Amino acid sequence: GSKAAIVPQPQVSTERTDHAHLAAVDQGRAVAGAAFDRQKFGVLPDQATFNAFSSDHIDADRTLVPNPGLQQSHTRQTRIEGRTLHRIRIRERDTMLQFSKYQGLGNDFLILEGRQGQLPLAITDPDPSWVRKVCDRRFGIGGDGVILALPAQADGDLRMRIFNADGSEAEMCGNGIRCLARFLADSDGDAPGRRWAIETPAGLIRPELQSDGQLLVDMGPPFLEPATIPTTLPLVDGLARGEAELADARLAVAAVGMGNPHVVVPVDDLDSIPFDAWGAALEVHPLFPAKTNVHFLRVHSRDRLEIRVWERGAGPTLACGTGACATLVAAVLLGLSDDGAEVMLPGGPLQIAWPNRSGSVLMTGPAVAVFDGVLAPDLLPAGMAEPEPTQPVVADQPAADSTGFDCFRDCADGCQQPDNCLRDAAQQQVQAFLNSTSLDAMLNLASDSLEQRTRARFERGSGTP
Repeated sequence: GSKAAIVPQPQVSTERTDHAHLAAVDQGRAVAGAAFDRQKFGVLPDQATFNAFSSDHIDADRTLVPNPGLQQSHTRQTRIEGRTLHRIRIRERDTMLQFSKYQGLGNDFLILEGRQGQLPLAITDPDPSWVRKVCDRRFGIGGDGVILALPAQADGDLRMRIFNADGSEAEMCGNGIRCLARFLADSDGDAPGRRWAIETPAGLIRPELQSDGQLLVDMGPPFLEPATIPTTLPLVDGLARGEAELADARLAVAAVGMGNPHVVVPVDDLDSIPFDAWGAALEVHPLFPAKTNVHFLRVHSRDRLEIRVWERGAGPTLACGTGACATLVAAVLLGLSDDGAEVMLPGGPLQIAWPNRSGSVLMTGPAVAVFDGVLAPDLLPAGMAEPEPTQPVVADQPAADSTGFDCFRDCADGCQQPDNCLRDAAQQQVQAFLNSTSLDAMLNLASDSLEQRTRARFERGSGTP
């Protein structure tokens, strides 16, 4: 029978409205519920496309071509309630937002692409409640945080903002920046040796893609002065350290900054400590005015350390890259470790080095793509519920004219150039694009980045150059 089309970026509606310029699908057929054997709708009859929500391709001859990047189909029956599936139209509001999920040693993040400035303010400066919602593992997508890839503001290639699962913003995250670098490599088709300069609140961080697919990250030098960590612990022999008094214990602790604060607690046995109670108490301890990440350390040998992680704003996590770096620095200065060691975390190992006990800390570890998807309208921020009064993102459409007039800035309170409105011109271009472009072509355009990342992952896995 006939199939319906879905476009990954604009929302699709089945409202009973006359849209003469679009093909009719299942017109007039009364059904109690139409079952479609895919997680999402398929393609229009007699048209070829890449379906970002399906495991296979269908070419122009209607031949099923397996997608090598998705080895197994996972079909699910989806029912459409109502009497008919009448016509399909593109809605210009409530745009569905694409995201990618990546994990580094089990520390997982939702990554949103915004390097071209295409993300709305409700995403680039998000409300903490929205971050908590999408990171919720039962009612949202689930993740330890949200990472935004944004345009550079200084000398970097791009800028990163990262938000913890509780909605608070973090200065830096080692696993997160590896995941972002992996996302960039997958999106842009970068080869080993590619190095990025990523602006963060902790400074310029430079990850580099290695030949084995891992990421080597120059994390910059550690912060050792108490005020820069920050902590009120005293500086003793080059390390901020002392005792932290809890309700049921006094713990010997050391603090190190990696652009974000960390406290390291050496223990004899990681399994016997009251991890949750101590972790939660130390995170908000008065010794750390900006709160802190907490790491309980067991030393197996001078080149093999093991830690359990309680992250600020997230609680127990499987890994923390900046924490592994801070732990090594503290262990070196406490005389417990060499200047290079394997740091074992619940999610797996990281290789950490602090050459010559000075300069930058180097971190090497994996980052892996989990899946790509789109946010359902119910998961979009409140600020995206209605169209924003900003200029649509259109290729080759400048935000300002030759006189320096900026539509975004100067028309915030109303149009100042009604006879030559940049926004109206941009909207006309958008409408012309919608009128002249088929649904199939729109789907192909929206799916390009997803297909490219999928193919890049497959080629790396199969050894194809």
